[in-house]
Amino acid sequence: MVGQLSATYNPAHRCDVLVKDIEYLHRQHESWPARIYQPVGKGPFPAIVDVHGGAWNNGRYLNNATMDQALAASGIVVAAVEFRQAPEHAYPGQVADVNYAIRWLKAHAADFNADPASVGGLGSSSGGHTIILSAMRPHDRRYACRVLEGETQPDATMLFTIGAWPVIDPYARYLYAQKARREGLVRSTEAYFLSEATMREGNPQHILERGEKAEMPPILIVQGTNDDNVPMSIPENFVKAFRAAGGRVELELFPGMPHGFGNTPGPESGRAIELMKSFVARQVTKAAAAV
Repeated sequence: MVGQLSATYNPAHRCDVLVKDIEYLHRQHESWPARIYQPVGKGPFPAIVDVHGGAWNNGRYLNNATMDQALAASGIVVAAVEFRQAPEHAYPGQVADVNYAIRWLKAHAADFNADPASVGGLGSSSGGHTIILSAMRPHDRRYACRVLEGETQPDATMLFTIGAWPVIDPYARYLYAQKARREGLVRSTEAYFLSEATMREGNPQHILERGEKAEMPPILIVQGTNDDNVPMSIPENFVKAFRAAGGRVELELFPGMPHGFGNTPGPESGRAIELMKSFVARQVTKAAAAV
Protein backbone atom coordinates (compact mmCIF):
# COMPACT_ATOMS: atom_id res chain seq x y z
CA MET A 1 0.00 0.00 0.00
CA VAL A 2 1.09 3.58 -0.53
CA GLY A 3 0.60 5.89 2.45
CA GLN A 4 -2.68 6.52 4.22
CA LEU A 5 -5.96 6.39 2.39
CA SER A 6 -7.35 9.84 1.61
CA ALA A 7 -10.09 9.01 -0.90
CA THR A 8 -13.78 9.24 -0.07
CA TYR A 9 -16.47 7.54 -2.09
CA ASN A 10 -20.25 7.80 -2.22
CA PRO A 11 -21.73 5.24 -4.64
CA ALA A 12 -24.79 7.44 -5.17
CA HIS A 13 -22.61 10.28 -6.47
CA ARG A 14 -22.88 11.21 -10.16
CA CYS A 15 -20.28 13.11 -12.15
CA ASP A 16 -19.00 13.67 -15.66
CA VAL A 17 -16.14 11.49 -16.89
CA LEU A 18 -13.09 12.38 -18.97
CA VAL A 19 -11.96 9.49 -21.17
CA LYS A 20 -8.52 9.30 -22.72
CA ASP A 21 -6.11 6.68 -24.05
CA ILE A 22 -2.48 6.79 -22.94
CA GLU A 23 0.60 4.58 -23.14
CA TYR A 24 1.34 3.01 -19.75
CA LEU A 25 4.05 0.60 -20.86
CA HIS A 26 6.58 0.63 -23.68
CA ARG A 27 8.48 -2.56 -24.37
CA GLN A 28 11.05 -2.64 -27.19
CA HIS A 29 8.99 -1.86 -30.30
CA GLU A 30 5.60 -2.42 -28.65
CA SER A 31 3.33 0.13 -27.00
CA TRP A 32 0.72 -0.94 -24.46
CA PRO A 33 -2.31 1.32 -24.00
CA ALA A 34 -4.59 2.07 -21.11
CA ARG A 35 -7.93 3.82 -21.29
CA ILE A 36 -8.38 6.15 -18.34
CA TYR A 37 -11.89 6.98 -17.13
CA GLN A 38 -11.38 9.99 -14.88
CA PRO A 39 -14.26 11.48 -12.86
CA VAL A 40 -14.61 15.25 -12.93
CA GLY A 41 -14.55 16.66 -9.42
CA LYS A 42 -12.53 17.47 -6.36
CA GLY A 43 -11.20 14.04 -5.41
CA PRO A 44 -8.99 12.31 -4.64
CA PHE A 45 -10.96 9.35 -5.96
CA PRO A 46 -10.51 5.63 -5.36
CA ALA A 47 -9.06 3.79 -8.36
CA ILE A 48 -9.42 0.47 -10.15
CA VAL A 49 -7.24 -1.41 -12.64
CA ASP A 50 -9.55 -3.20 -15.09
CA VAL A 51 -8.33 -6.45 -16.71
CA HIS A 52 -10.42 -7.73 -19.61
CA GLY A 53 -11.19 -11.33 -20.44
CA GLY A 54 -10.81 -13.40 -23.60
CA ALA A 55 -9.53 -16.79 -22.46
CA TRP A 56 -6.02 -15.29 -22.06
CA ASN A 57 -5.80 -15.15 -25.87
CA ASN A 58 -8.29 -12.55 -27.08
CA GLY A 59 -10.17 -9.41 -26.13
CA ARG A 60 -9.20 -5.76 -25.80
CA TYR A 61 -8.88 -3.18 -23.08
CA LEU A 62 -12.19 -1.67 -24.25
CA ASN A 63 -14.19 -4.85 -23.51
CA ASN A 64 -15.52 -3.67 -20.16
CA ALA A 65 -16.35 -0.12 -21.23
CA THR A 66 -19.95 -0.41 -20.02
CA MET A 67 -18.89 -1.26 -16.47
CA ASP A 68 -15.87 1.06 -16.50
CA GLN A 69 -17.89 4.09 -17.58
CA ALA A 70 -20.58 3.44 -14.98
CA LEU A 71 -18.08 3.02 -12.16
CA ALA A 72 -16.22 6.17 -13.17
CA ALA A 73 -19.45 8.17 -13.29
CA SER A 74 -19.90 7.42 -9.58
CA GLY A 75 -16.46 8.78 -8.67
CA ILE A 76 -13.91 6.00 -9.32
CA VAL A 77 -10.85 6.39 -11.54
CA VAL A 78 -10.69 3.35 -13.83
CA ALA A 79 -7.59 2.33 -15.81
CA ALA A 80 -8.50 -0.35 -18.35
CA VAL A 81 -5.19 -1.82 -19.47
CA GLU A 82 -3.96 -3.91 -22.39
CA PHE A 83 -1.36 -6.64 -21.89
CA ARG A 84 0.44 -9.51 -23.58
CA GLN A 85 -1.68 -12.46 -24.61
CA ALA A 86 -1.27 -16.06 -25.76
CA PRO A 87 -0.33 -17.77 -27.96
CA GLU A 88 2.56 -15.34 -28.50
CA HIS A 89 3.02 -14.83 -24.76
CA ALA A 90 2.45 -17.65 -22.28
CA TYR A 91 1.97 -17.53 -18.52
CA PRO A 92 3.08 -15.57 -16.52
CA GLY A 93 3.45 -12.72 -19.04
CA GLN A 94 -0.08 -11.44 -18.62
CA VAL A 95 0.14 -11.44 -14.83
CA ALA A 96 3.48 -9.60 -14.95
CA ASP A 97 1.93 -6.88 -17.13
CA VAL A 98 -0.99 -6.48 -14.74
CA ASN A 99 1.34 -6.39 -11.74
CA TYR A 100 3.21 -3.58 -13.48
CA ALA A 101 -0.05 -1.77 -14.32
CA ILE A 102 -1.08 -1.78 -10.64
CA ARG A 103 2.25 -0.29 -9.59
CA TRP A 104 2.14 2.18 -12.48
CA LEU A 105 -1.33 3.42 -11.50
CA LYS A 106 -0.22 3.92 -7.91
CA ALA A 107 2.86 5.85 -9.01
CA HIS A 108 0.82 8.05 -11.37
CA ALA A 109 -2.33 8.34 -9.25
CA ALA A 110 -1.91 12.09 -8.80
CA ASP A 111 -2.05 12.53 -12.59
CA PHE A 112 -5.64 11.30 -12.52
CA ASN A 113 -6.75 12.77 -9.19
CA ALA A 114 -6.72 9.31 -7.64
CA ASP A 115 -5.61 8.03 -4.24
CA PRO A 116 -2.80 5.45 -4.58
CA ALA A 117 -3.74 3.86 -1.25
CA SER A 118 -7.19 3.02 -2.61
CA VAL A 119 -6.22 1.05 -5.73
CA GLY A 120 -8.24 -2.10 -6.32
CA GLY A 121 -8.84 -4.41 -9.26
CA LEU A 122 -11.64 -5.54 -11.55
CA GLY A 123 -11.23 -8.55 -13.79
CA SER A 124 -13.71 -10.28 -16.08
CA SER A 125 -13.54 -13.95 -17.09
CA SER A 126 -9.85 -14.85 -17.63
CA GLY A 127 -9.07 -11.30 -16.50
CA GLY A 128 -10.68 -12.24 -13.19
CA HIS A 129 -8.16 -15.04 -12.85
CA THR A 130 -5.31 -12.66 -13.69
CA ILE A 131 -6.27 -9.84 -11.30
CA ILE A 132 -6.99 -12.15 -8.36
CA LEU A 133 -3.81 -14.15 -8.92
CA SER A 134 -1.82 -10.91 -8.99
CA ALA A 135 -3.60 -9.74 -5.83
CA MET A 136 -2.72 -12.94 -4.01
CA ARG A 137 0.94 -12.89 -5.14
CA PRO A 138 1.80 -9.18 -5.47
CA HIS A 139 5.47 -9.70 -4.52
CA ASP A 140 6.11 -12.78 -6.66
CA ARG A 141 9.37 -12.09 -8.50
CA ARG A 142 8.02 -13.53 -11.74
CA TYR A 143 5.10 -11.11 -11.67
CA ALA A 144 6.95 -8.06 -10.30
CA CYS A 145 9.89 -8.49 -12.67
CA ARG A 146 9.49 -5.26 -14.66
CA VAL A 147 11.11 -2.21 -13.11
CA LEU A 148 8.93 0.86 -12.71
CA GLU A 149 10.60 4.09 -13.78
CA GLY A 150 10.79 7.01 -11.35
CA GLU A 151 11.55 7.55 -7.70
CA THR A 152 8.19 6.27 -6.43
CA GLN A 153 8.28 2.48 -6.16
CA PRO A 154 4.93 1.20 -4.85
CA ASP A 155 4.14 -2.48 -4.62
CA ALA A 156 1.29 -4.31 -6.35
CA THR A 157 -0.88 -4.94 -3.29
CA MET A 158 -4.52 -3.93 -3.68
CA LEU A 159 -7.25 -2.74 -1.36
CA PHE A 160 -9.85 -5.05 -2.95
CA THR A 161 -10.64 -7.10 -6.04
CA ILE A 162 -13.79 -7.71 -8.05
CA GLY A 163 -14.12 -10.86 -10.14
CA ALA A 164 -16.79 -10.68 -12.81
CA TRP A 165 -17.62 -14.28 -13.84
CA PRO A 166 -13.94 -15.10 -13.16
CA VAL A 167 -12.11 -18.22 -14.33
CA ILE A 168 -10.74 -18.45 -10.82
CA ASP A 169 -9.71 -22.10 -11.16
CA PRO A 170 -8.29 -22.52 -14.67
CA TYR A 171 -7.49 -26.19 -14.17
CA ALA A 172 -11.06 -27.06 -13.15
CA ARG A 173 -12.36 -25.02 -16.08
CA TYR A 174 -9.96 -26.87 -18.39
CA LEU A 175 -11.33 -30.24 -17.24
CA TYR A 176 -14.88 -28.91 -17.63
CA ALA A 177 -14.13 -27.67 -21.16
CA GLN A 178 -12.72 -31.07 -22.12
CA LYS A 179 -15.80 -32.88 -20.82
CA ALA A 180 -18.17 -30.40 -22.47
CA ARG A 181 -16.22 -30.60 -25.76
CA ARG A 182 -15.50 -26.86 -25.68
CA GLU A 183 -12.47 -27.19 -27.93
CA GLY A 184 -11.90 -23.45 -28.18
CA LEU A 185 -11.57 -23.12 -24.42
CA VAL A 186 -9.33 -26.18 -24.26
CA ARG A 187 -6.96 -24.79 -26.91
CA SER A 188 -6.89 -21.31 -25.37
CA THR A 189 -6.05 -22.66 -21.92
CA GLU A 190 -3.29 -24.87 -23.32
CA ALA A 191 -1.89 -21.98 -25.37
CA TYR A 192 -1.52 -19.81 -22.27
CA PHE A 193 -0.47 -22.27 -19.58
CA LEU A 194 1.33 -24.80 -21.83
CA SER A 195 0.91 -27.62 -19.30
CA GLU A 196 -1.56 -28.93 -16.75
CA ALA A 197 1.08 -28.51 -14.06
CA THR A 198 1.19 -24.78 -14.77
CA MET A 199 -2.61 -24.58 -14.74
CA ARG A 200 -2.42 -25.87 -11.17
CA GLU A 201 0.55 -23.69 -10.17
CA GLY A 202 -0.83 -20.33 -11.36
CA ASN A 203 -4.19 -21.01 -9.81
CA PRO A 204 -5.89 -19.05 -6.98
CA GLN A 205 -7.93 -22.08 -5.91
CA HIS A 206 -4.88 -24.33 -5.70
CA ILE A 207 -2.86 -21.68 -3.87
CA LEU A 208 -5.47 -21.88 -1.13
CA GLU A 209 -5.66 -25.67 -1.19
CA ARG A 210 -1.87 -25.94 -0.94
CA GLY A 211 -1.89 -23.60 2.04
CA GLU A 212 0.54 -21.20 0.42
CA LYS A 213 1.17 -17.84 2.04
CA ALA A 214 -0.83 -15.28 0.09
CA GLU A 215 -2.24 -11.78 0.32
CA MET A 216 -6.01 -11.88 0.69
CA PRO A 217 -7.69 -8.55 -0.04
CA PRO A 218 -11.52 -8.65 0.11
CA ILE A 219 -13.12 -10.07 -3.03
CA LEU A 220 -16.52 -9.61 -4.66
CA ILE A 221 -17.50 -12.28 -7.19
CA VAL A 222 -20.34 -11.55 -9.60
CA GLN A 223 -21.61 -14.72 -11.26
CA GLY A 224 -24.52 -15.67 -13.52
CA THR A 225 -26.08 -19.07 -12.87
CA ASN A 226 -26.53 -19.85 -16.59
CA ASP A 227 -22.84 -19.38 -17.36
CA ASP A 228 -21.79 -22.13 -19.79
CA ASN A 229 -18.20 -20.87 -19.61
CA VAL A 230 -17.68 -21.05 -15.84
CA PRO A 231 -19.58 -23.82 -13.99
CA MET A 232 -21.02 -22.81 -10.63
CA SER A 233 -18.77 -25.25 -8.78
CA ILE A 234 -15.75 -23.01 -9.51
CA PRO A 235 -16.86 -19.86 -7.63
CA GLU A 236 -18.57 -21.92 -4.93
CA ASN A 237 -15.42 -23.93 -4.20
CA PHE A 238 -13.28 -20.79 -4.21
CA VAL A 239 -15.56 -19.02 -1.73
CA LYS A 240 -15.32 -21.97 0.67
CA ALA A 241 -11.54 -22.16 0.41
CA PHE A 242 -11.00 -18.39 0.68
CA ARG A 243 -13.17 -18.12 3.77
CA ALA A 244 -11.53 -21.18 5.33
CA ALA A 245 -8.18 -19.43 4.88
CA GLY A 246 -9.49 -16.37 6.73
CA GLY A 247 -10.36 -14.17 3.76
CA ARG A 248 -13.45 -12.05 3.16
CA VAL A 249 -15.32 -12.86 -0.03
CA GLU A 250 -18.82 -12.08 -1.26
CA LEU A 251 -20.51 -14.18 -3.95
CA GLU A 252 -23.42 -12.48 -5.71
CA LEU A 253 -25.45 -14.78 -7.96
CA PHE A 254 -27.59 -13.64 -10.88
CA PRO A 255 -30.20 -16.29 -11.71
CA GLY A 256 -30.47 -17.13 -15.40
CA MET A 257 -27.70 -14.80 -16.52
CA PRO A 258 -24.97 -15.93 -18.96
CA HIS A 259 -21.23 -15.34 -19.12
CA GLY A 260 -20.32 -11.70 -19.59
CA PHE A 261 -23.79 -10.32 -18.82
CA GLY A 262 -22.45 -7.27 -16.97
CA ASN A 263 -21.47 -5.54 -20.20
CA THR A 264 -24.92 -5.85 -21.77
CA PRO A 265 -27.08 -2.89 -20.64
CA GLY A 266 -30.14 -4.04 -18.74
CA PRO A 267 -31.61 -4.49 -15.26
CA GLU A 268 -29.26 -7.29 -14.20
CA SER A 269 -26.09 -5.62 -15.42
CA GLY A 270 -27.29 -2.46 -13.69
CA ARG A 271 -27.76 -4.40 -10.45
CA ALA A 272 -24.29 -5.92 -10.80
CA ILE A 273 -22.69 -2.51 -11.21
CA GLU A 274 -24.56 -1.16 -8.18
CA LEU A 275 -23.25 -4.09 -6.13
CA MET A 276 -19.72 -3.31 -7.28
CA LYS A 277 -20.14 0.31 -6.21
CA SER A 278 -21.45 -0.69 -2.79
CA PHE A 279 -18.59 -3.13 -2.36
CA VAL A 280 -15.99 -0.47 -3.20
CA ALA A 281 -17.67 1.97 -0.79
CA ARG A 282 -17.44 -0.55 2.05
CA GLN A 283 -13.76 -1.22 1.42
CA VAL A 284 -12.88 2.49 1.25
CA THR A 285 -14.87 3.19 4.43
CA LYS A 286 -13.21 0.31 6.32
CA ALA A 287 -9.74 1.36 5.21
CA ALA A 288 -10.36 4.98 6.22
CA ALA A 289 -11.66 3.91 9.61
CA ALA A 290 -8.57 1.78 10.20
CA VAL A 291 -6.19 4.72 9.78
